[in-house]
Amino acid sequence: MAGKDIARAVSVIAVVAAISLVHYLTPDSMVQVHYLVQRLFYVPVVYAGLYFGWKGGLAAAVLSGLAYLPQILATWKLSPNSSINQCAEVILFCIAGVTAGFLADRERRQKKILQGTAEQLSRVYGELQDNFERMKRAERLYALGQLSAGLAHEIRNPLASIEGAAAVLLREPASPERRTEFLQIIQKECQRLNRLLTSFLNFARPRAPEFATVRVEQILDSVIALAEHAVRRDHIALRKQISGDLTEFECDSEQLTQVLLNLTINAIQAMPDGGEILLSASRNGANAVIQVQDQGTGISEENLEKIFDPFFTTKESGTGLGLSVAHQIAARQGGVLTAAKNPGEGMTFSLELPLSSNRVEQ
Repeated sequence: MAGKDIARAVSVIAVVAAISLVHYLTPDSMVQVHYLVQRLFYVPVVYAGLYFGWKGGLAAAVLSGLAYLPQILATWKLSPNSSINQCAEVILFCIAGVTAGFLADRERRQKKILQGTAEQLSRVYGELQDNFERMKRAERLYALGQLSAGLAHEIRNPLASIEGAAAVLLREPASPERRTEFLQIIQKECQRLNRLLTSFLNFARPRAPEFATVRVEQILDSVIALAEHAVRRDHIALRKQISGDLTEFECDSEQLTQVLLNLTINAIQAMPDGGEILLSASRNGANAVIQVQDQGTGISEENLEKIFDPFFTTKESGTGLGLSVAHQIAARQGGVLTAAKNPGEGMTFSLELPLSSNRVEQ
């Protein structure tokens, strides 16, 4: 028995002894006082039942009955009926102790079961966390392998062009026109490599967002102004549409402009026959939703799930990192970038971002 249990048992015995002493010291004529003191025996009985179970409650009840027995025998000579009631009271002591102990035992069993379940859930959660971390490490290694393979593939083509042009220049006494042609090839491919490496670095080491309150209309106007340089005014129309319930929100305006401009340029390139591009902004609960909707050729179902993968592209001159970078920027600002085919023709890219940067930091 632990030290605390011994102290509790001694306390129960001491209280029973104290109540019995009060009985002996109280004159027999003070019937009401005897009646009240008799009820005090329930206190140590119930206490013992709560802490020691039904056996402890029963033991305390028996102890109280034995301590009360001399008083019962003394009362028997004067009032047998009162003594019978006192005996019945001792039986109630036992019932109270056993009931309190039974309820306490059941609660302890349930608590033990819940504690065991909690420990089991904690172990399972720990295992899940370990598995999740292993999966994340495996995913990062897989992504690194994919990036390395994609980067190597993308670098190989311009390097081959540079090597071929340099070999021709070294092997043949080319005319100035031919020399200029091959030097332009080398310059063009070097610029292509530089763009590829810049896009790769933006993807691999994205800048942390710097949040500030921005006006939605200002962002869309900036994107349209930048994109108009790639548009023939009689060929493609750029239009904006802003909902009245969304005027401003918190974001990194530079990164947001980069994402929307990338989506708009992609939309322009997907519309060789012309049409309209709609940049719209609306509110969805605690989020801002900005969409770029085009009337272009669209994306096939088999490619729709791959468009955000690094180095995946259907363009001959594309790096395949533009949408990957855009998707990553959206995630770092607490949002999500999705793509869906329009019912008629074209695509709609939806960028959903929290209205407040506090929701991103939490």
